[in-house]
Amino acid sequence: MAGYEKVFINDISKEVIEKGIGWMMNNPETGLKKLESDGKLGQGSTYKGLLERLIKETDLKKAVENADFVIEAVPEVMEIKKDVYKLLGEYTSKDTVLASNTSSMSITKLGEASGKPEKVIGMHFFSPVRNELIEITKGDKTSNESMDIGVAVGETLPATEGKRVIITLEKETPGHIANRVVGAIGPYYNWIFDQALEKNIPFEQIDADTNDFGGLGICAMIDGIGVDTVYNVMKYFEETLSPDFAPSQTLVNLVESGNLGLKTGKGFYDWVQGALPERDLSKKAGLVDFEIFLAQQLNEGCRLLEQGIVKNYKVIDKAVNIGYRMPGPFIMNKNNYEKLSKKLEEVADLTGKNYLRPCKLMKSGEFLKMRK
Repeated sequence: MAGYEKVFINDISKEVIEKGIGWMMNNPETGLKKLESDGKLGQGSTYKGLLERLIKETDLKKAVENADFVIEAVPEVMEIKKDVYKLLGEYTSKDTVLASNTSSMSITKLGEASGKPEKVIGMHFFSPVRNELIEITKGDKTSNESMDIGVAVGETLPATEGKRVIITLEKETPGHIANRVVGAIGPYYNWIFDQALEKNIPFEQIDADTNDFGGLGICAMIDGIGVDTVYNVMKYFEETLSPDFAPSQTLVNLVESGNLGLKTGKGFYDWVQGALPERDLSKKAGLVDFEIFLAQQLNEGCRLLEQGIVKNYKVIDKAVNIGYRMPGPFIMNKNNYEKLSKKLEEVADLTGKNYLRPCKLMKSGEFLKMRK
């Protein structure tokens, strides 16, 4: 769609590639056929014309040996990614930039695995065709040139909901900006899931508590993302941020049973032909205090500032707003930091999850000086 002459698509089998292309063409919201019918492919472009420039290749070496830029999007499992980057380092030229669409994994470690760490960047997309946001981050040895190339490539890629927005991080962090801020509530929700399991509370009652998540609820949302994806991110956050992110027993049980959500037809819910079943959301579990969600977002934003990931909180608000289509933590809650800090102390005492305690920058209110 950006006009590149050749784009190679690689996966482990022809069947997987064809399945991916089928989704690319027929997705009811962002499929190429839909975009063409809506006049969003650009003047004179057709989905058939685009597919003629898409080259299918199951041999990784053939797919990347002449590439200028590679985007990797394999599962969020560090060992799998390392294996891929070792091969990418061997198969690509010394000038090829390698970009990972990871939402959480260390770019430094991927760079080390590739043997050319100066050429490896993080390039995280949110719903790539639709959502405008791309977060670009460096590893410890990533060159400024590679970052600049990543930004330049990102700016050429169209988004159906507006002009591309590229946000660059000063240094890497698990989850980048938007996913780290939103995902920071993980320890709290892991505690809620375990409470529900212990007390035999139906998942739909948890979703009734959390129906503000796009009208879905947290359980249905995780099913849509992929239970295994959320599990793997929680495991990585457990290793890199805090043991308090250890996946709840509920997530462990679902992963071990192979019930990974929408993609397998079963997760928290049974999905029939990709449809969420009817749920009775009239009864709430009464376990969730939504203010904790708001408080922990603000807390995590303050941690990003403390750690020098970004220099001002306007960047954090922008990333969360565009990535998740909701107000950023500072614009919503900066004036309530004292009340929310107290809330976090209370919930940390209740759950035993010390990661939920407010950081120094939040408790002091000094973050208010870091708007620009």
